[in-house]
Amino acid sequence: MLYAGYLYITAFYSYFHLGTFAVGFDSLEFALRSLRLVTLPVFAALALVFLVPHVPELLSLLGVDEPRVRAVRERGHRLARLGPLLIAVGVVLMALWRHLHSFTWLAPLCVAAGLLLGQTSAAARGRRRRRGWERALSLLVAGVFLMWVVALEAGDLGRRDARRAGDRLMNRVAVVVLSTERLSMTGPGVAVEDLGRDLHYRYRYSGLRLLVERDHRYYVLPLGWRHDRDATYVIEDDDSVRVELRPGSRRQAAAAPRAGRP
Repeated sequence: MLYAGYLYITAFYSYFHLGTFAVGFDSLEFALRSLRLVTLPVFAALALVFLVPHVPELLSLLGVDEPRVRAVRERGHRLARLGPLLIAVGVVLMALWRHLHSFTWLAPLCVAAGLLLGQTSAAARGRRRRRGWERALSLLVAGVFLMWVVALEAGDLGRRDARRAGDRLMNRVAVVVLSTERLSMTGPGVAVEDLGRDLHYRYRYSGLRLLVERDHRYYVLPLGWRHDRDATYVIEDDDSVRVELRPGSRRQAAAAPRAGRP
């Protein structure tokens, strides 16, 4: 969970030009962010993995006649012997890596699945019994490939979520910065107001959205922020600056009152 959460957070905040350790996340946050990978498709895939080996038993419980149950079991044994084929498919997919785009995780997944199928009793029928170190090595390599799958998916998911957050900045928490001195903070959508000499906080900056807050540091983005050209601003909350957090704007159509209502 720590590994997956770290990769997800790294991919997410690097999109906004921030380093993971510079922001200051702890291990608990890494573990919690890893839960972002636990989605309905993942649960469905895990359920199938645990269910498929028990299909013959389920058919017997449902009253299916024994010849058909044996036929299903034999087909399962044949599928279990396809482990080497899956490994070969994974190797081929690695050779085609640059053409897989967002499906690169298929290559290590095929290799891991092939190695794990080779450890089943069905795949071992008619073959010499493997030694303990051979089984341990196969499981170790399969585990490494599964970790690679997690790494690829965590990074890809972090980048997708970051792009989605960048496209929906309007909905994030609004930030108003009041400062005693003029700040070198400009950008698309940033509005600067001089409130006059008589006020302690003379300058007000609006048109900002909160990305994250850590240890009295506010990481903010201008409303028109673009990944390839704009900066992420870091505001230190001290005696010369006051930071106000306000609700972000929703879509105008959803927020506007209906006609005929007060």
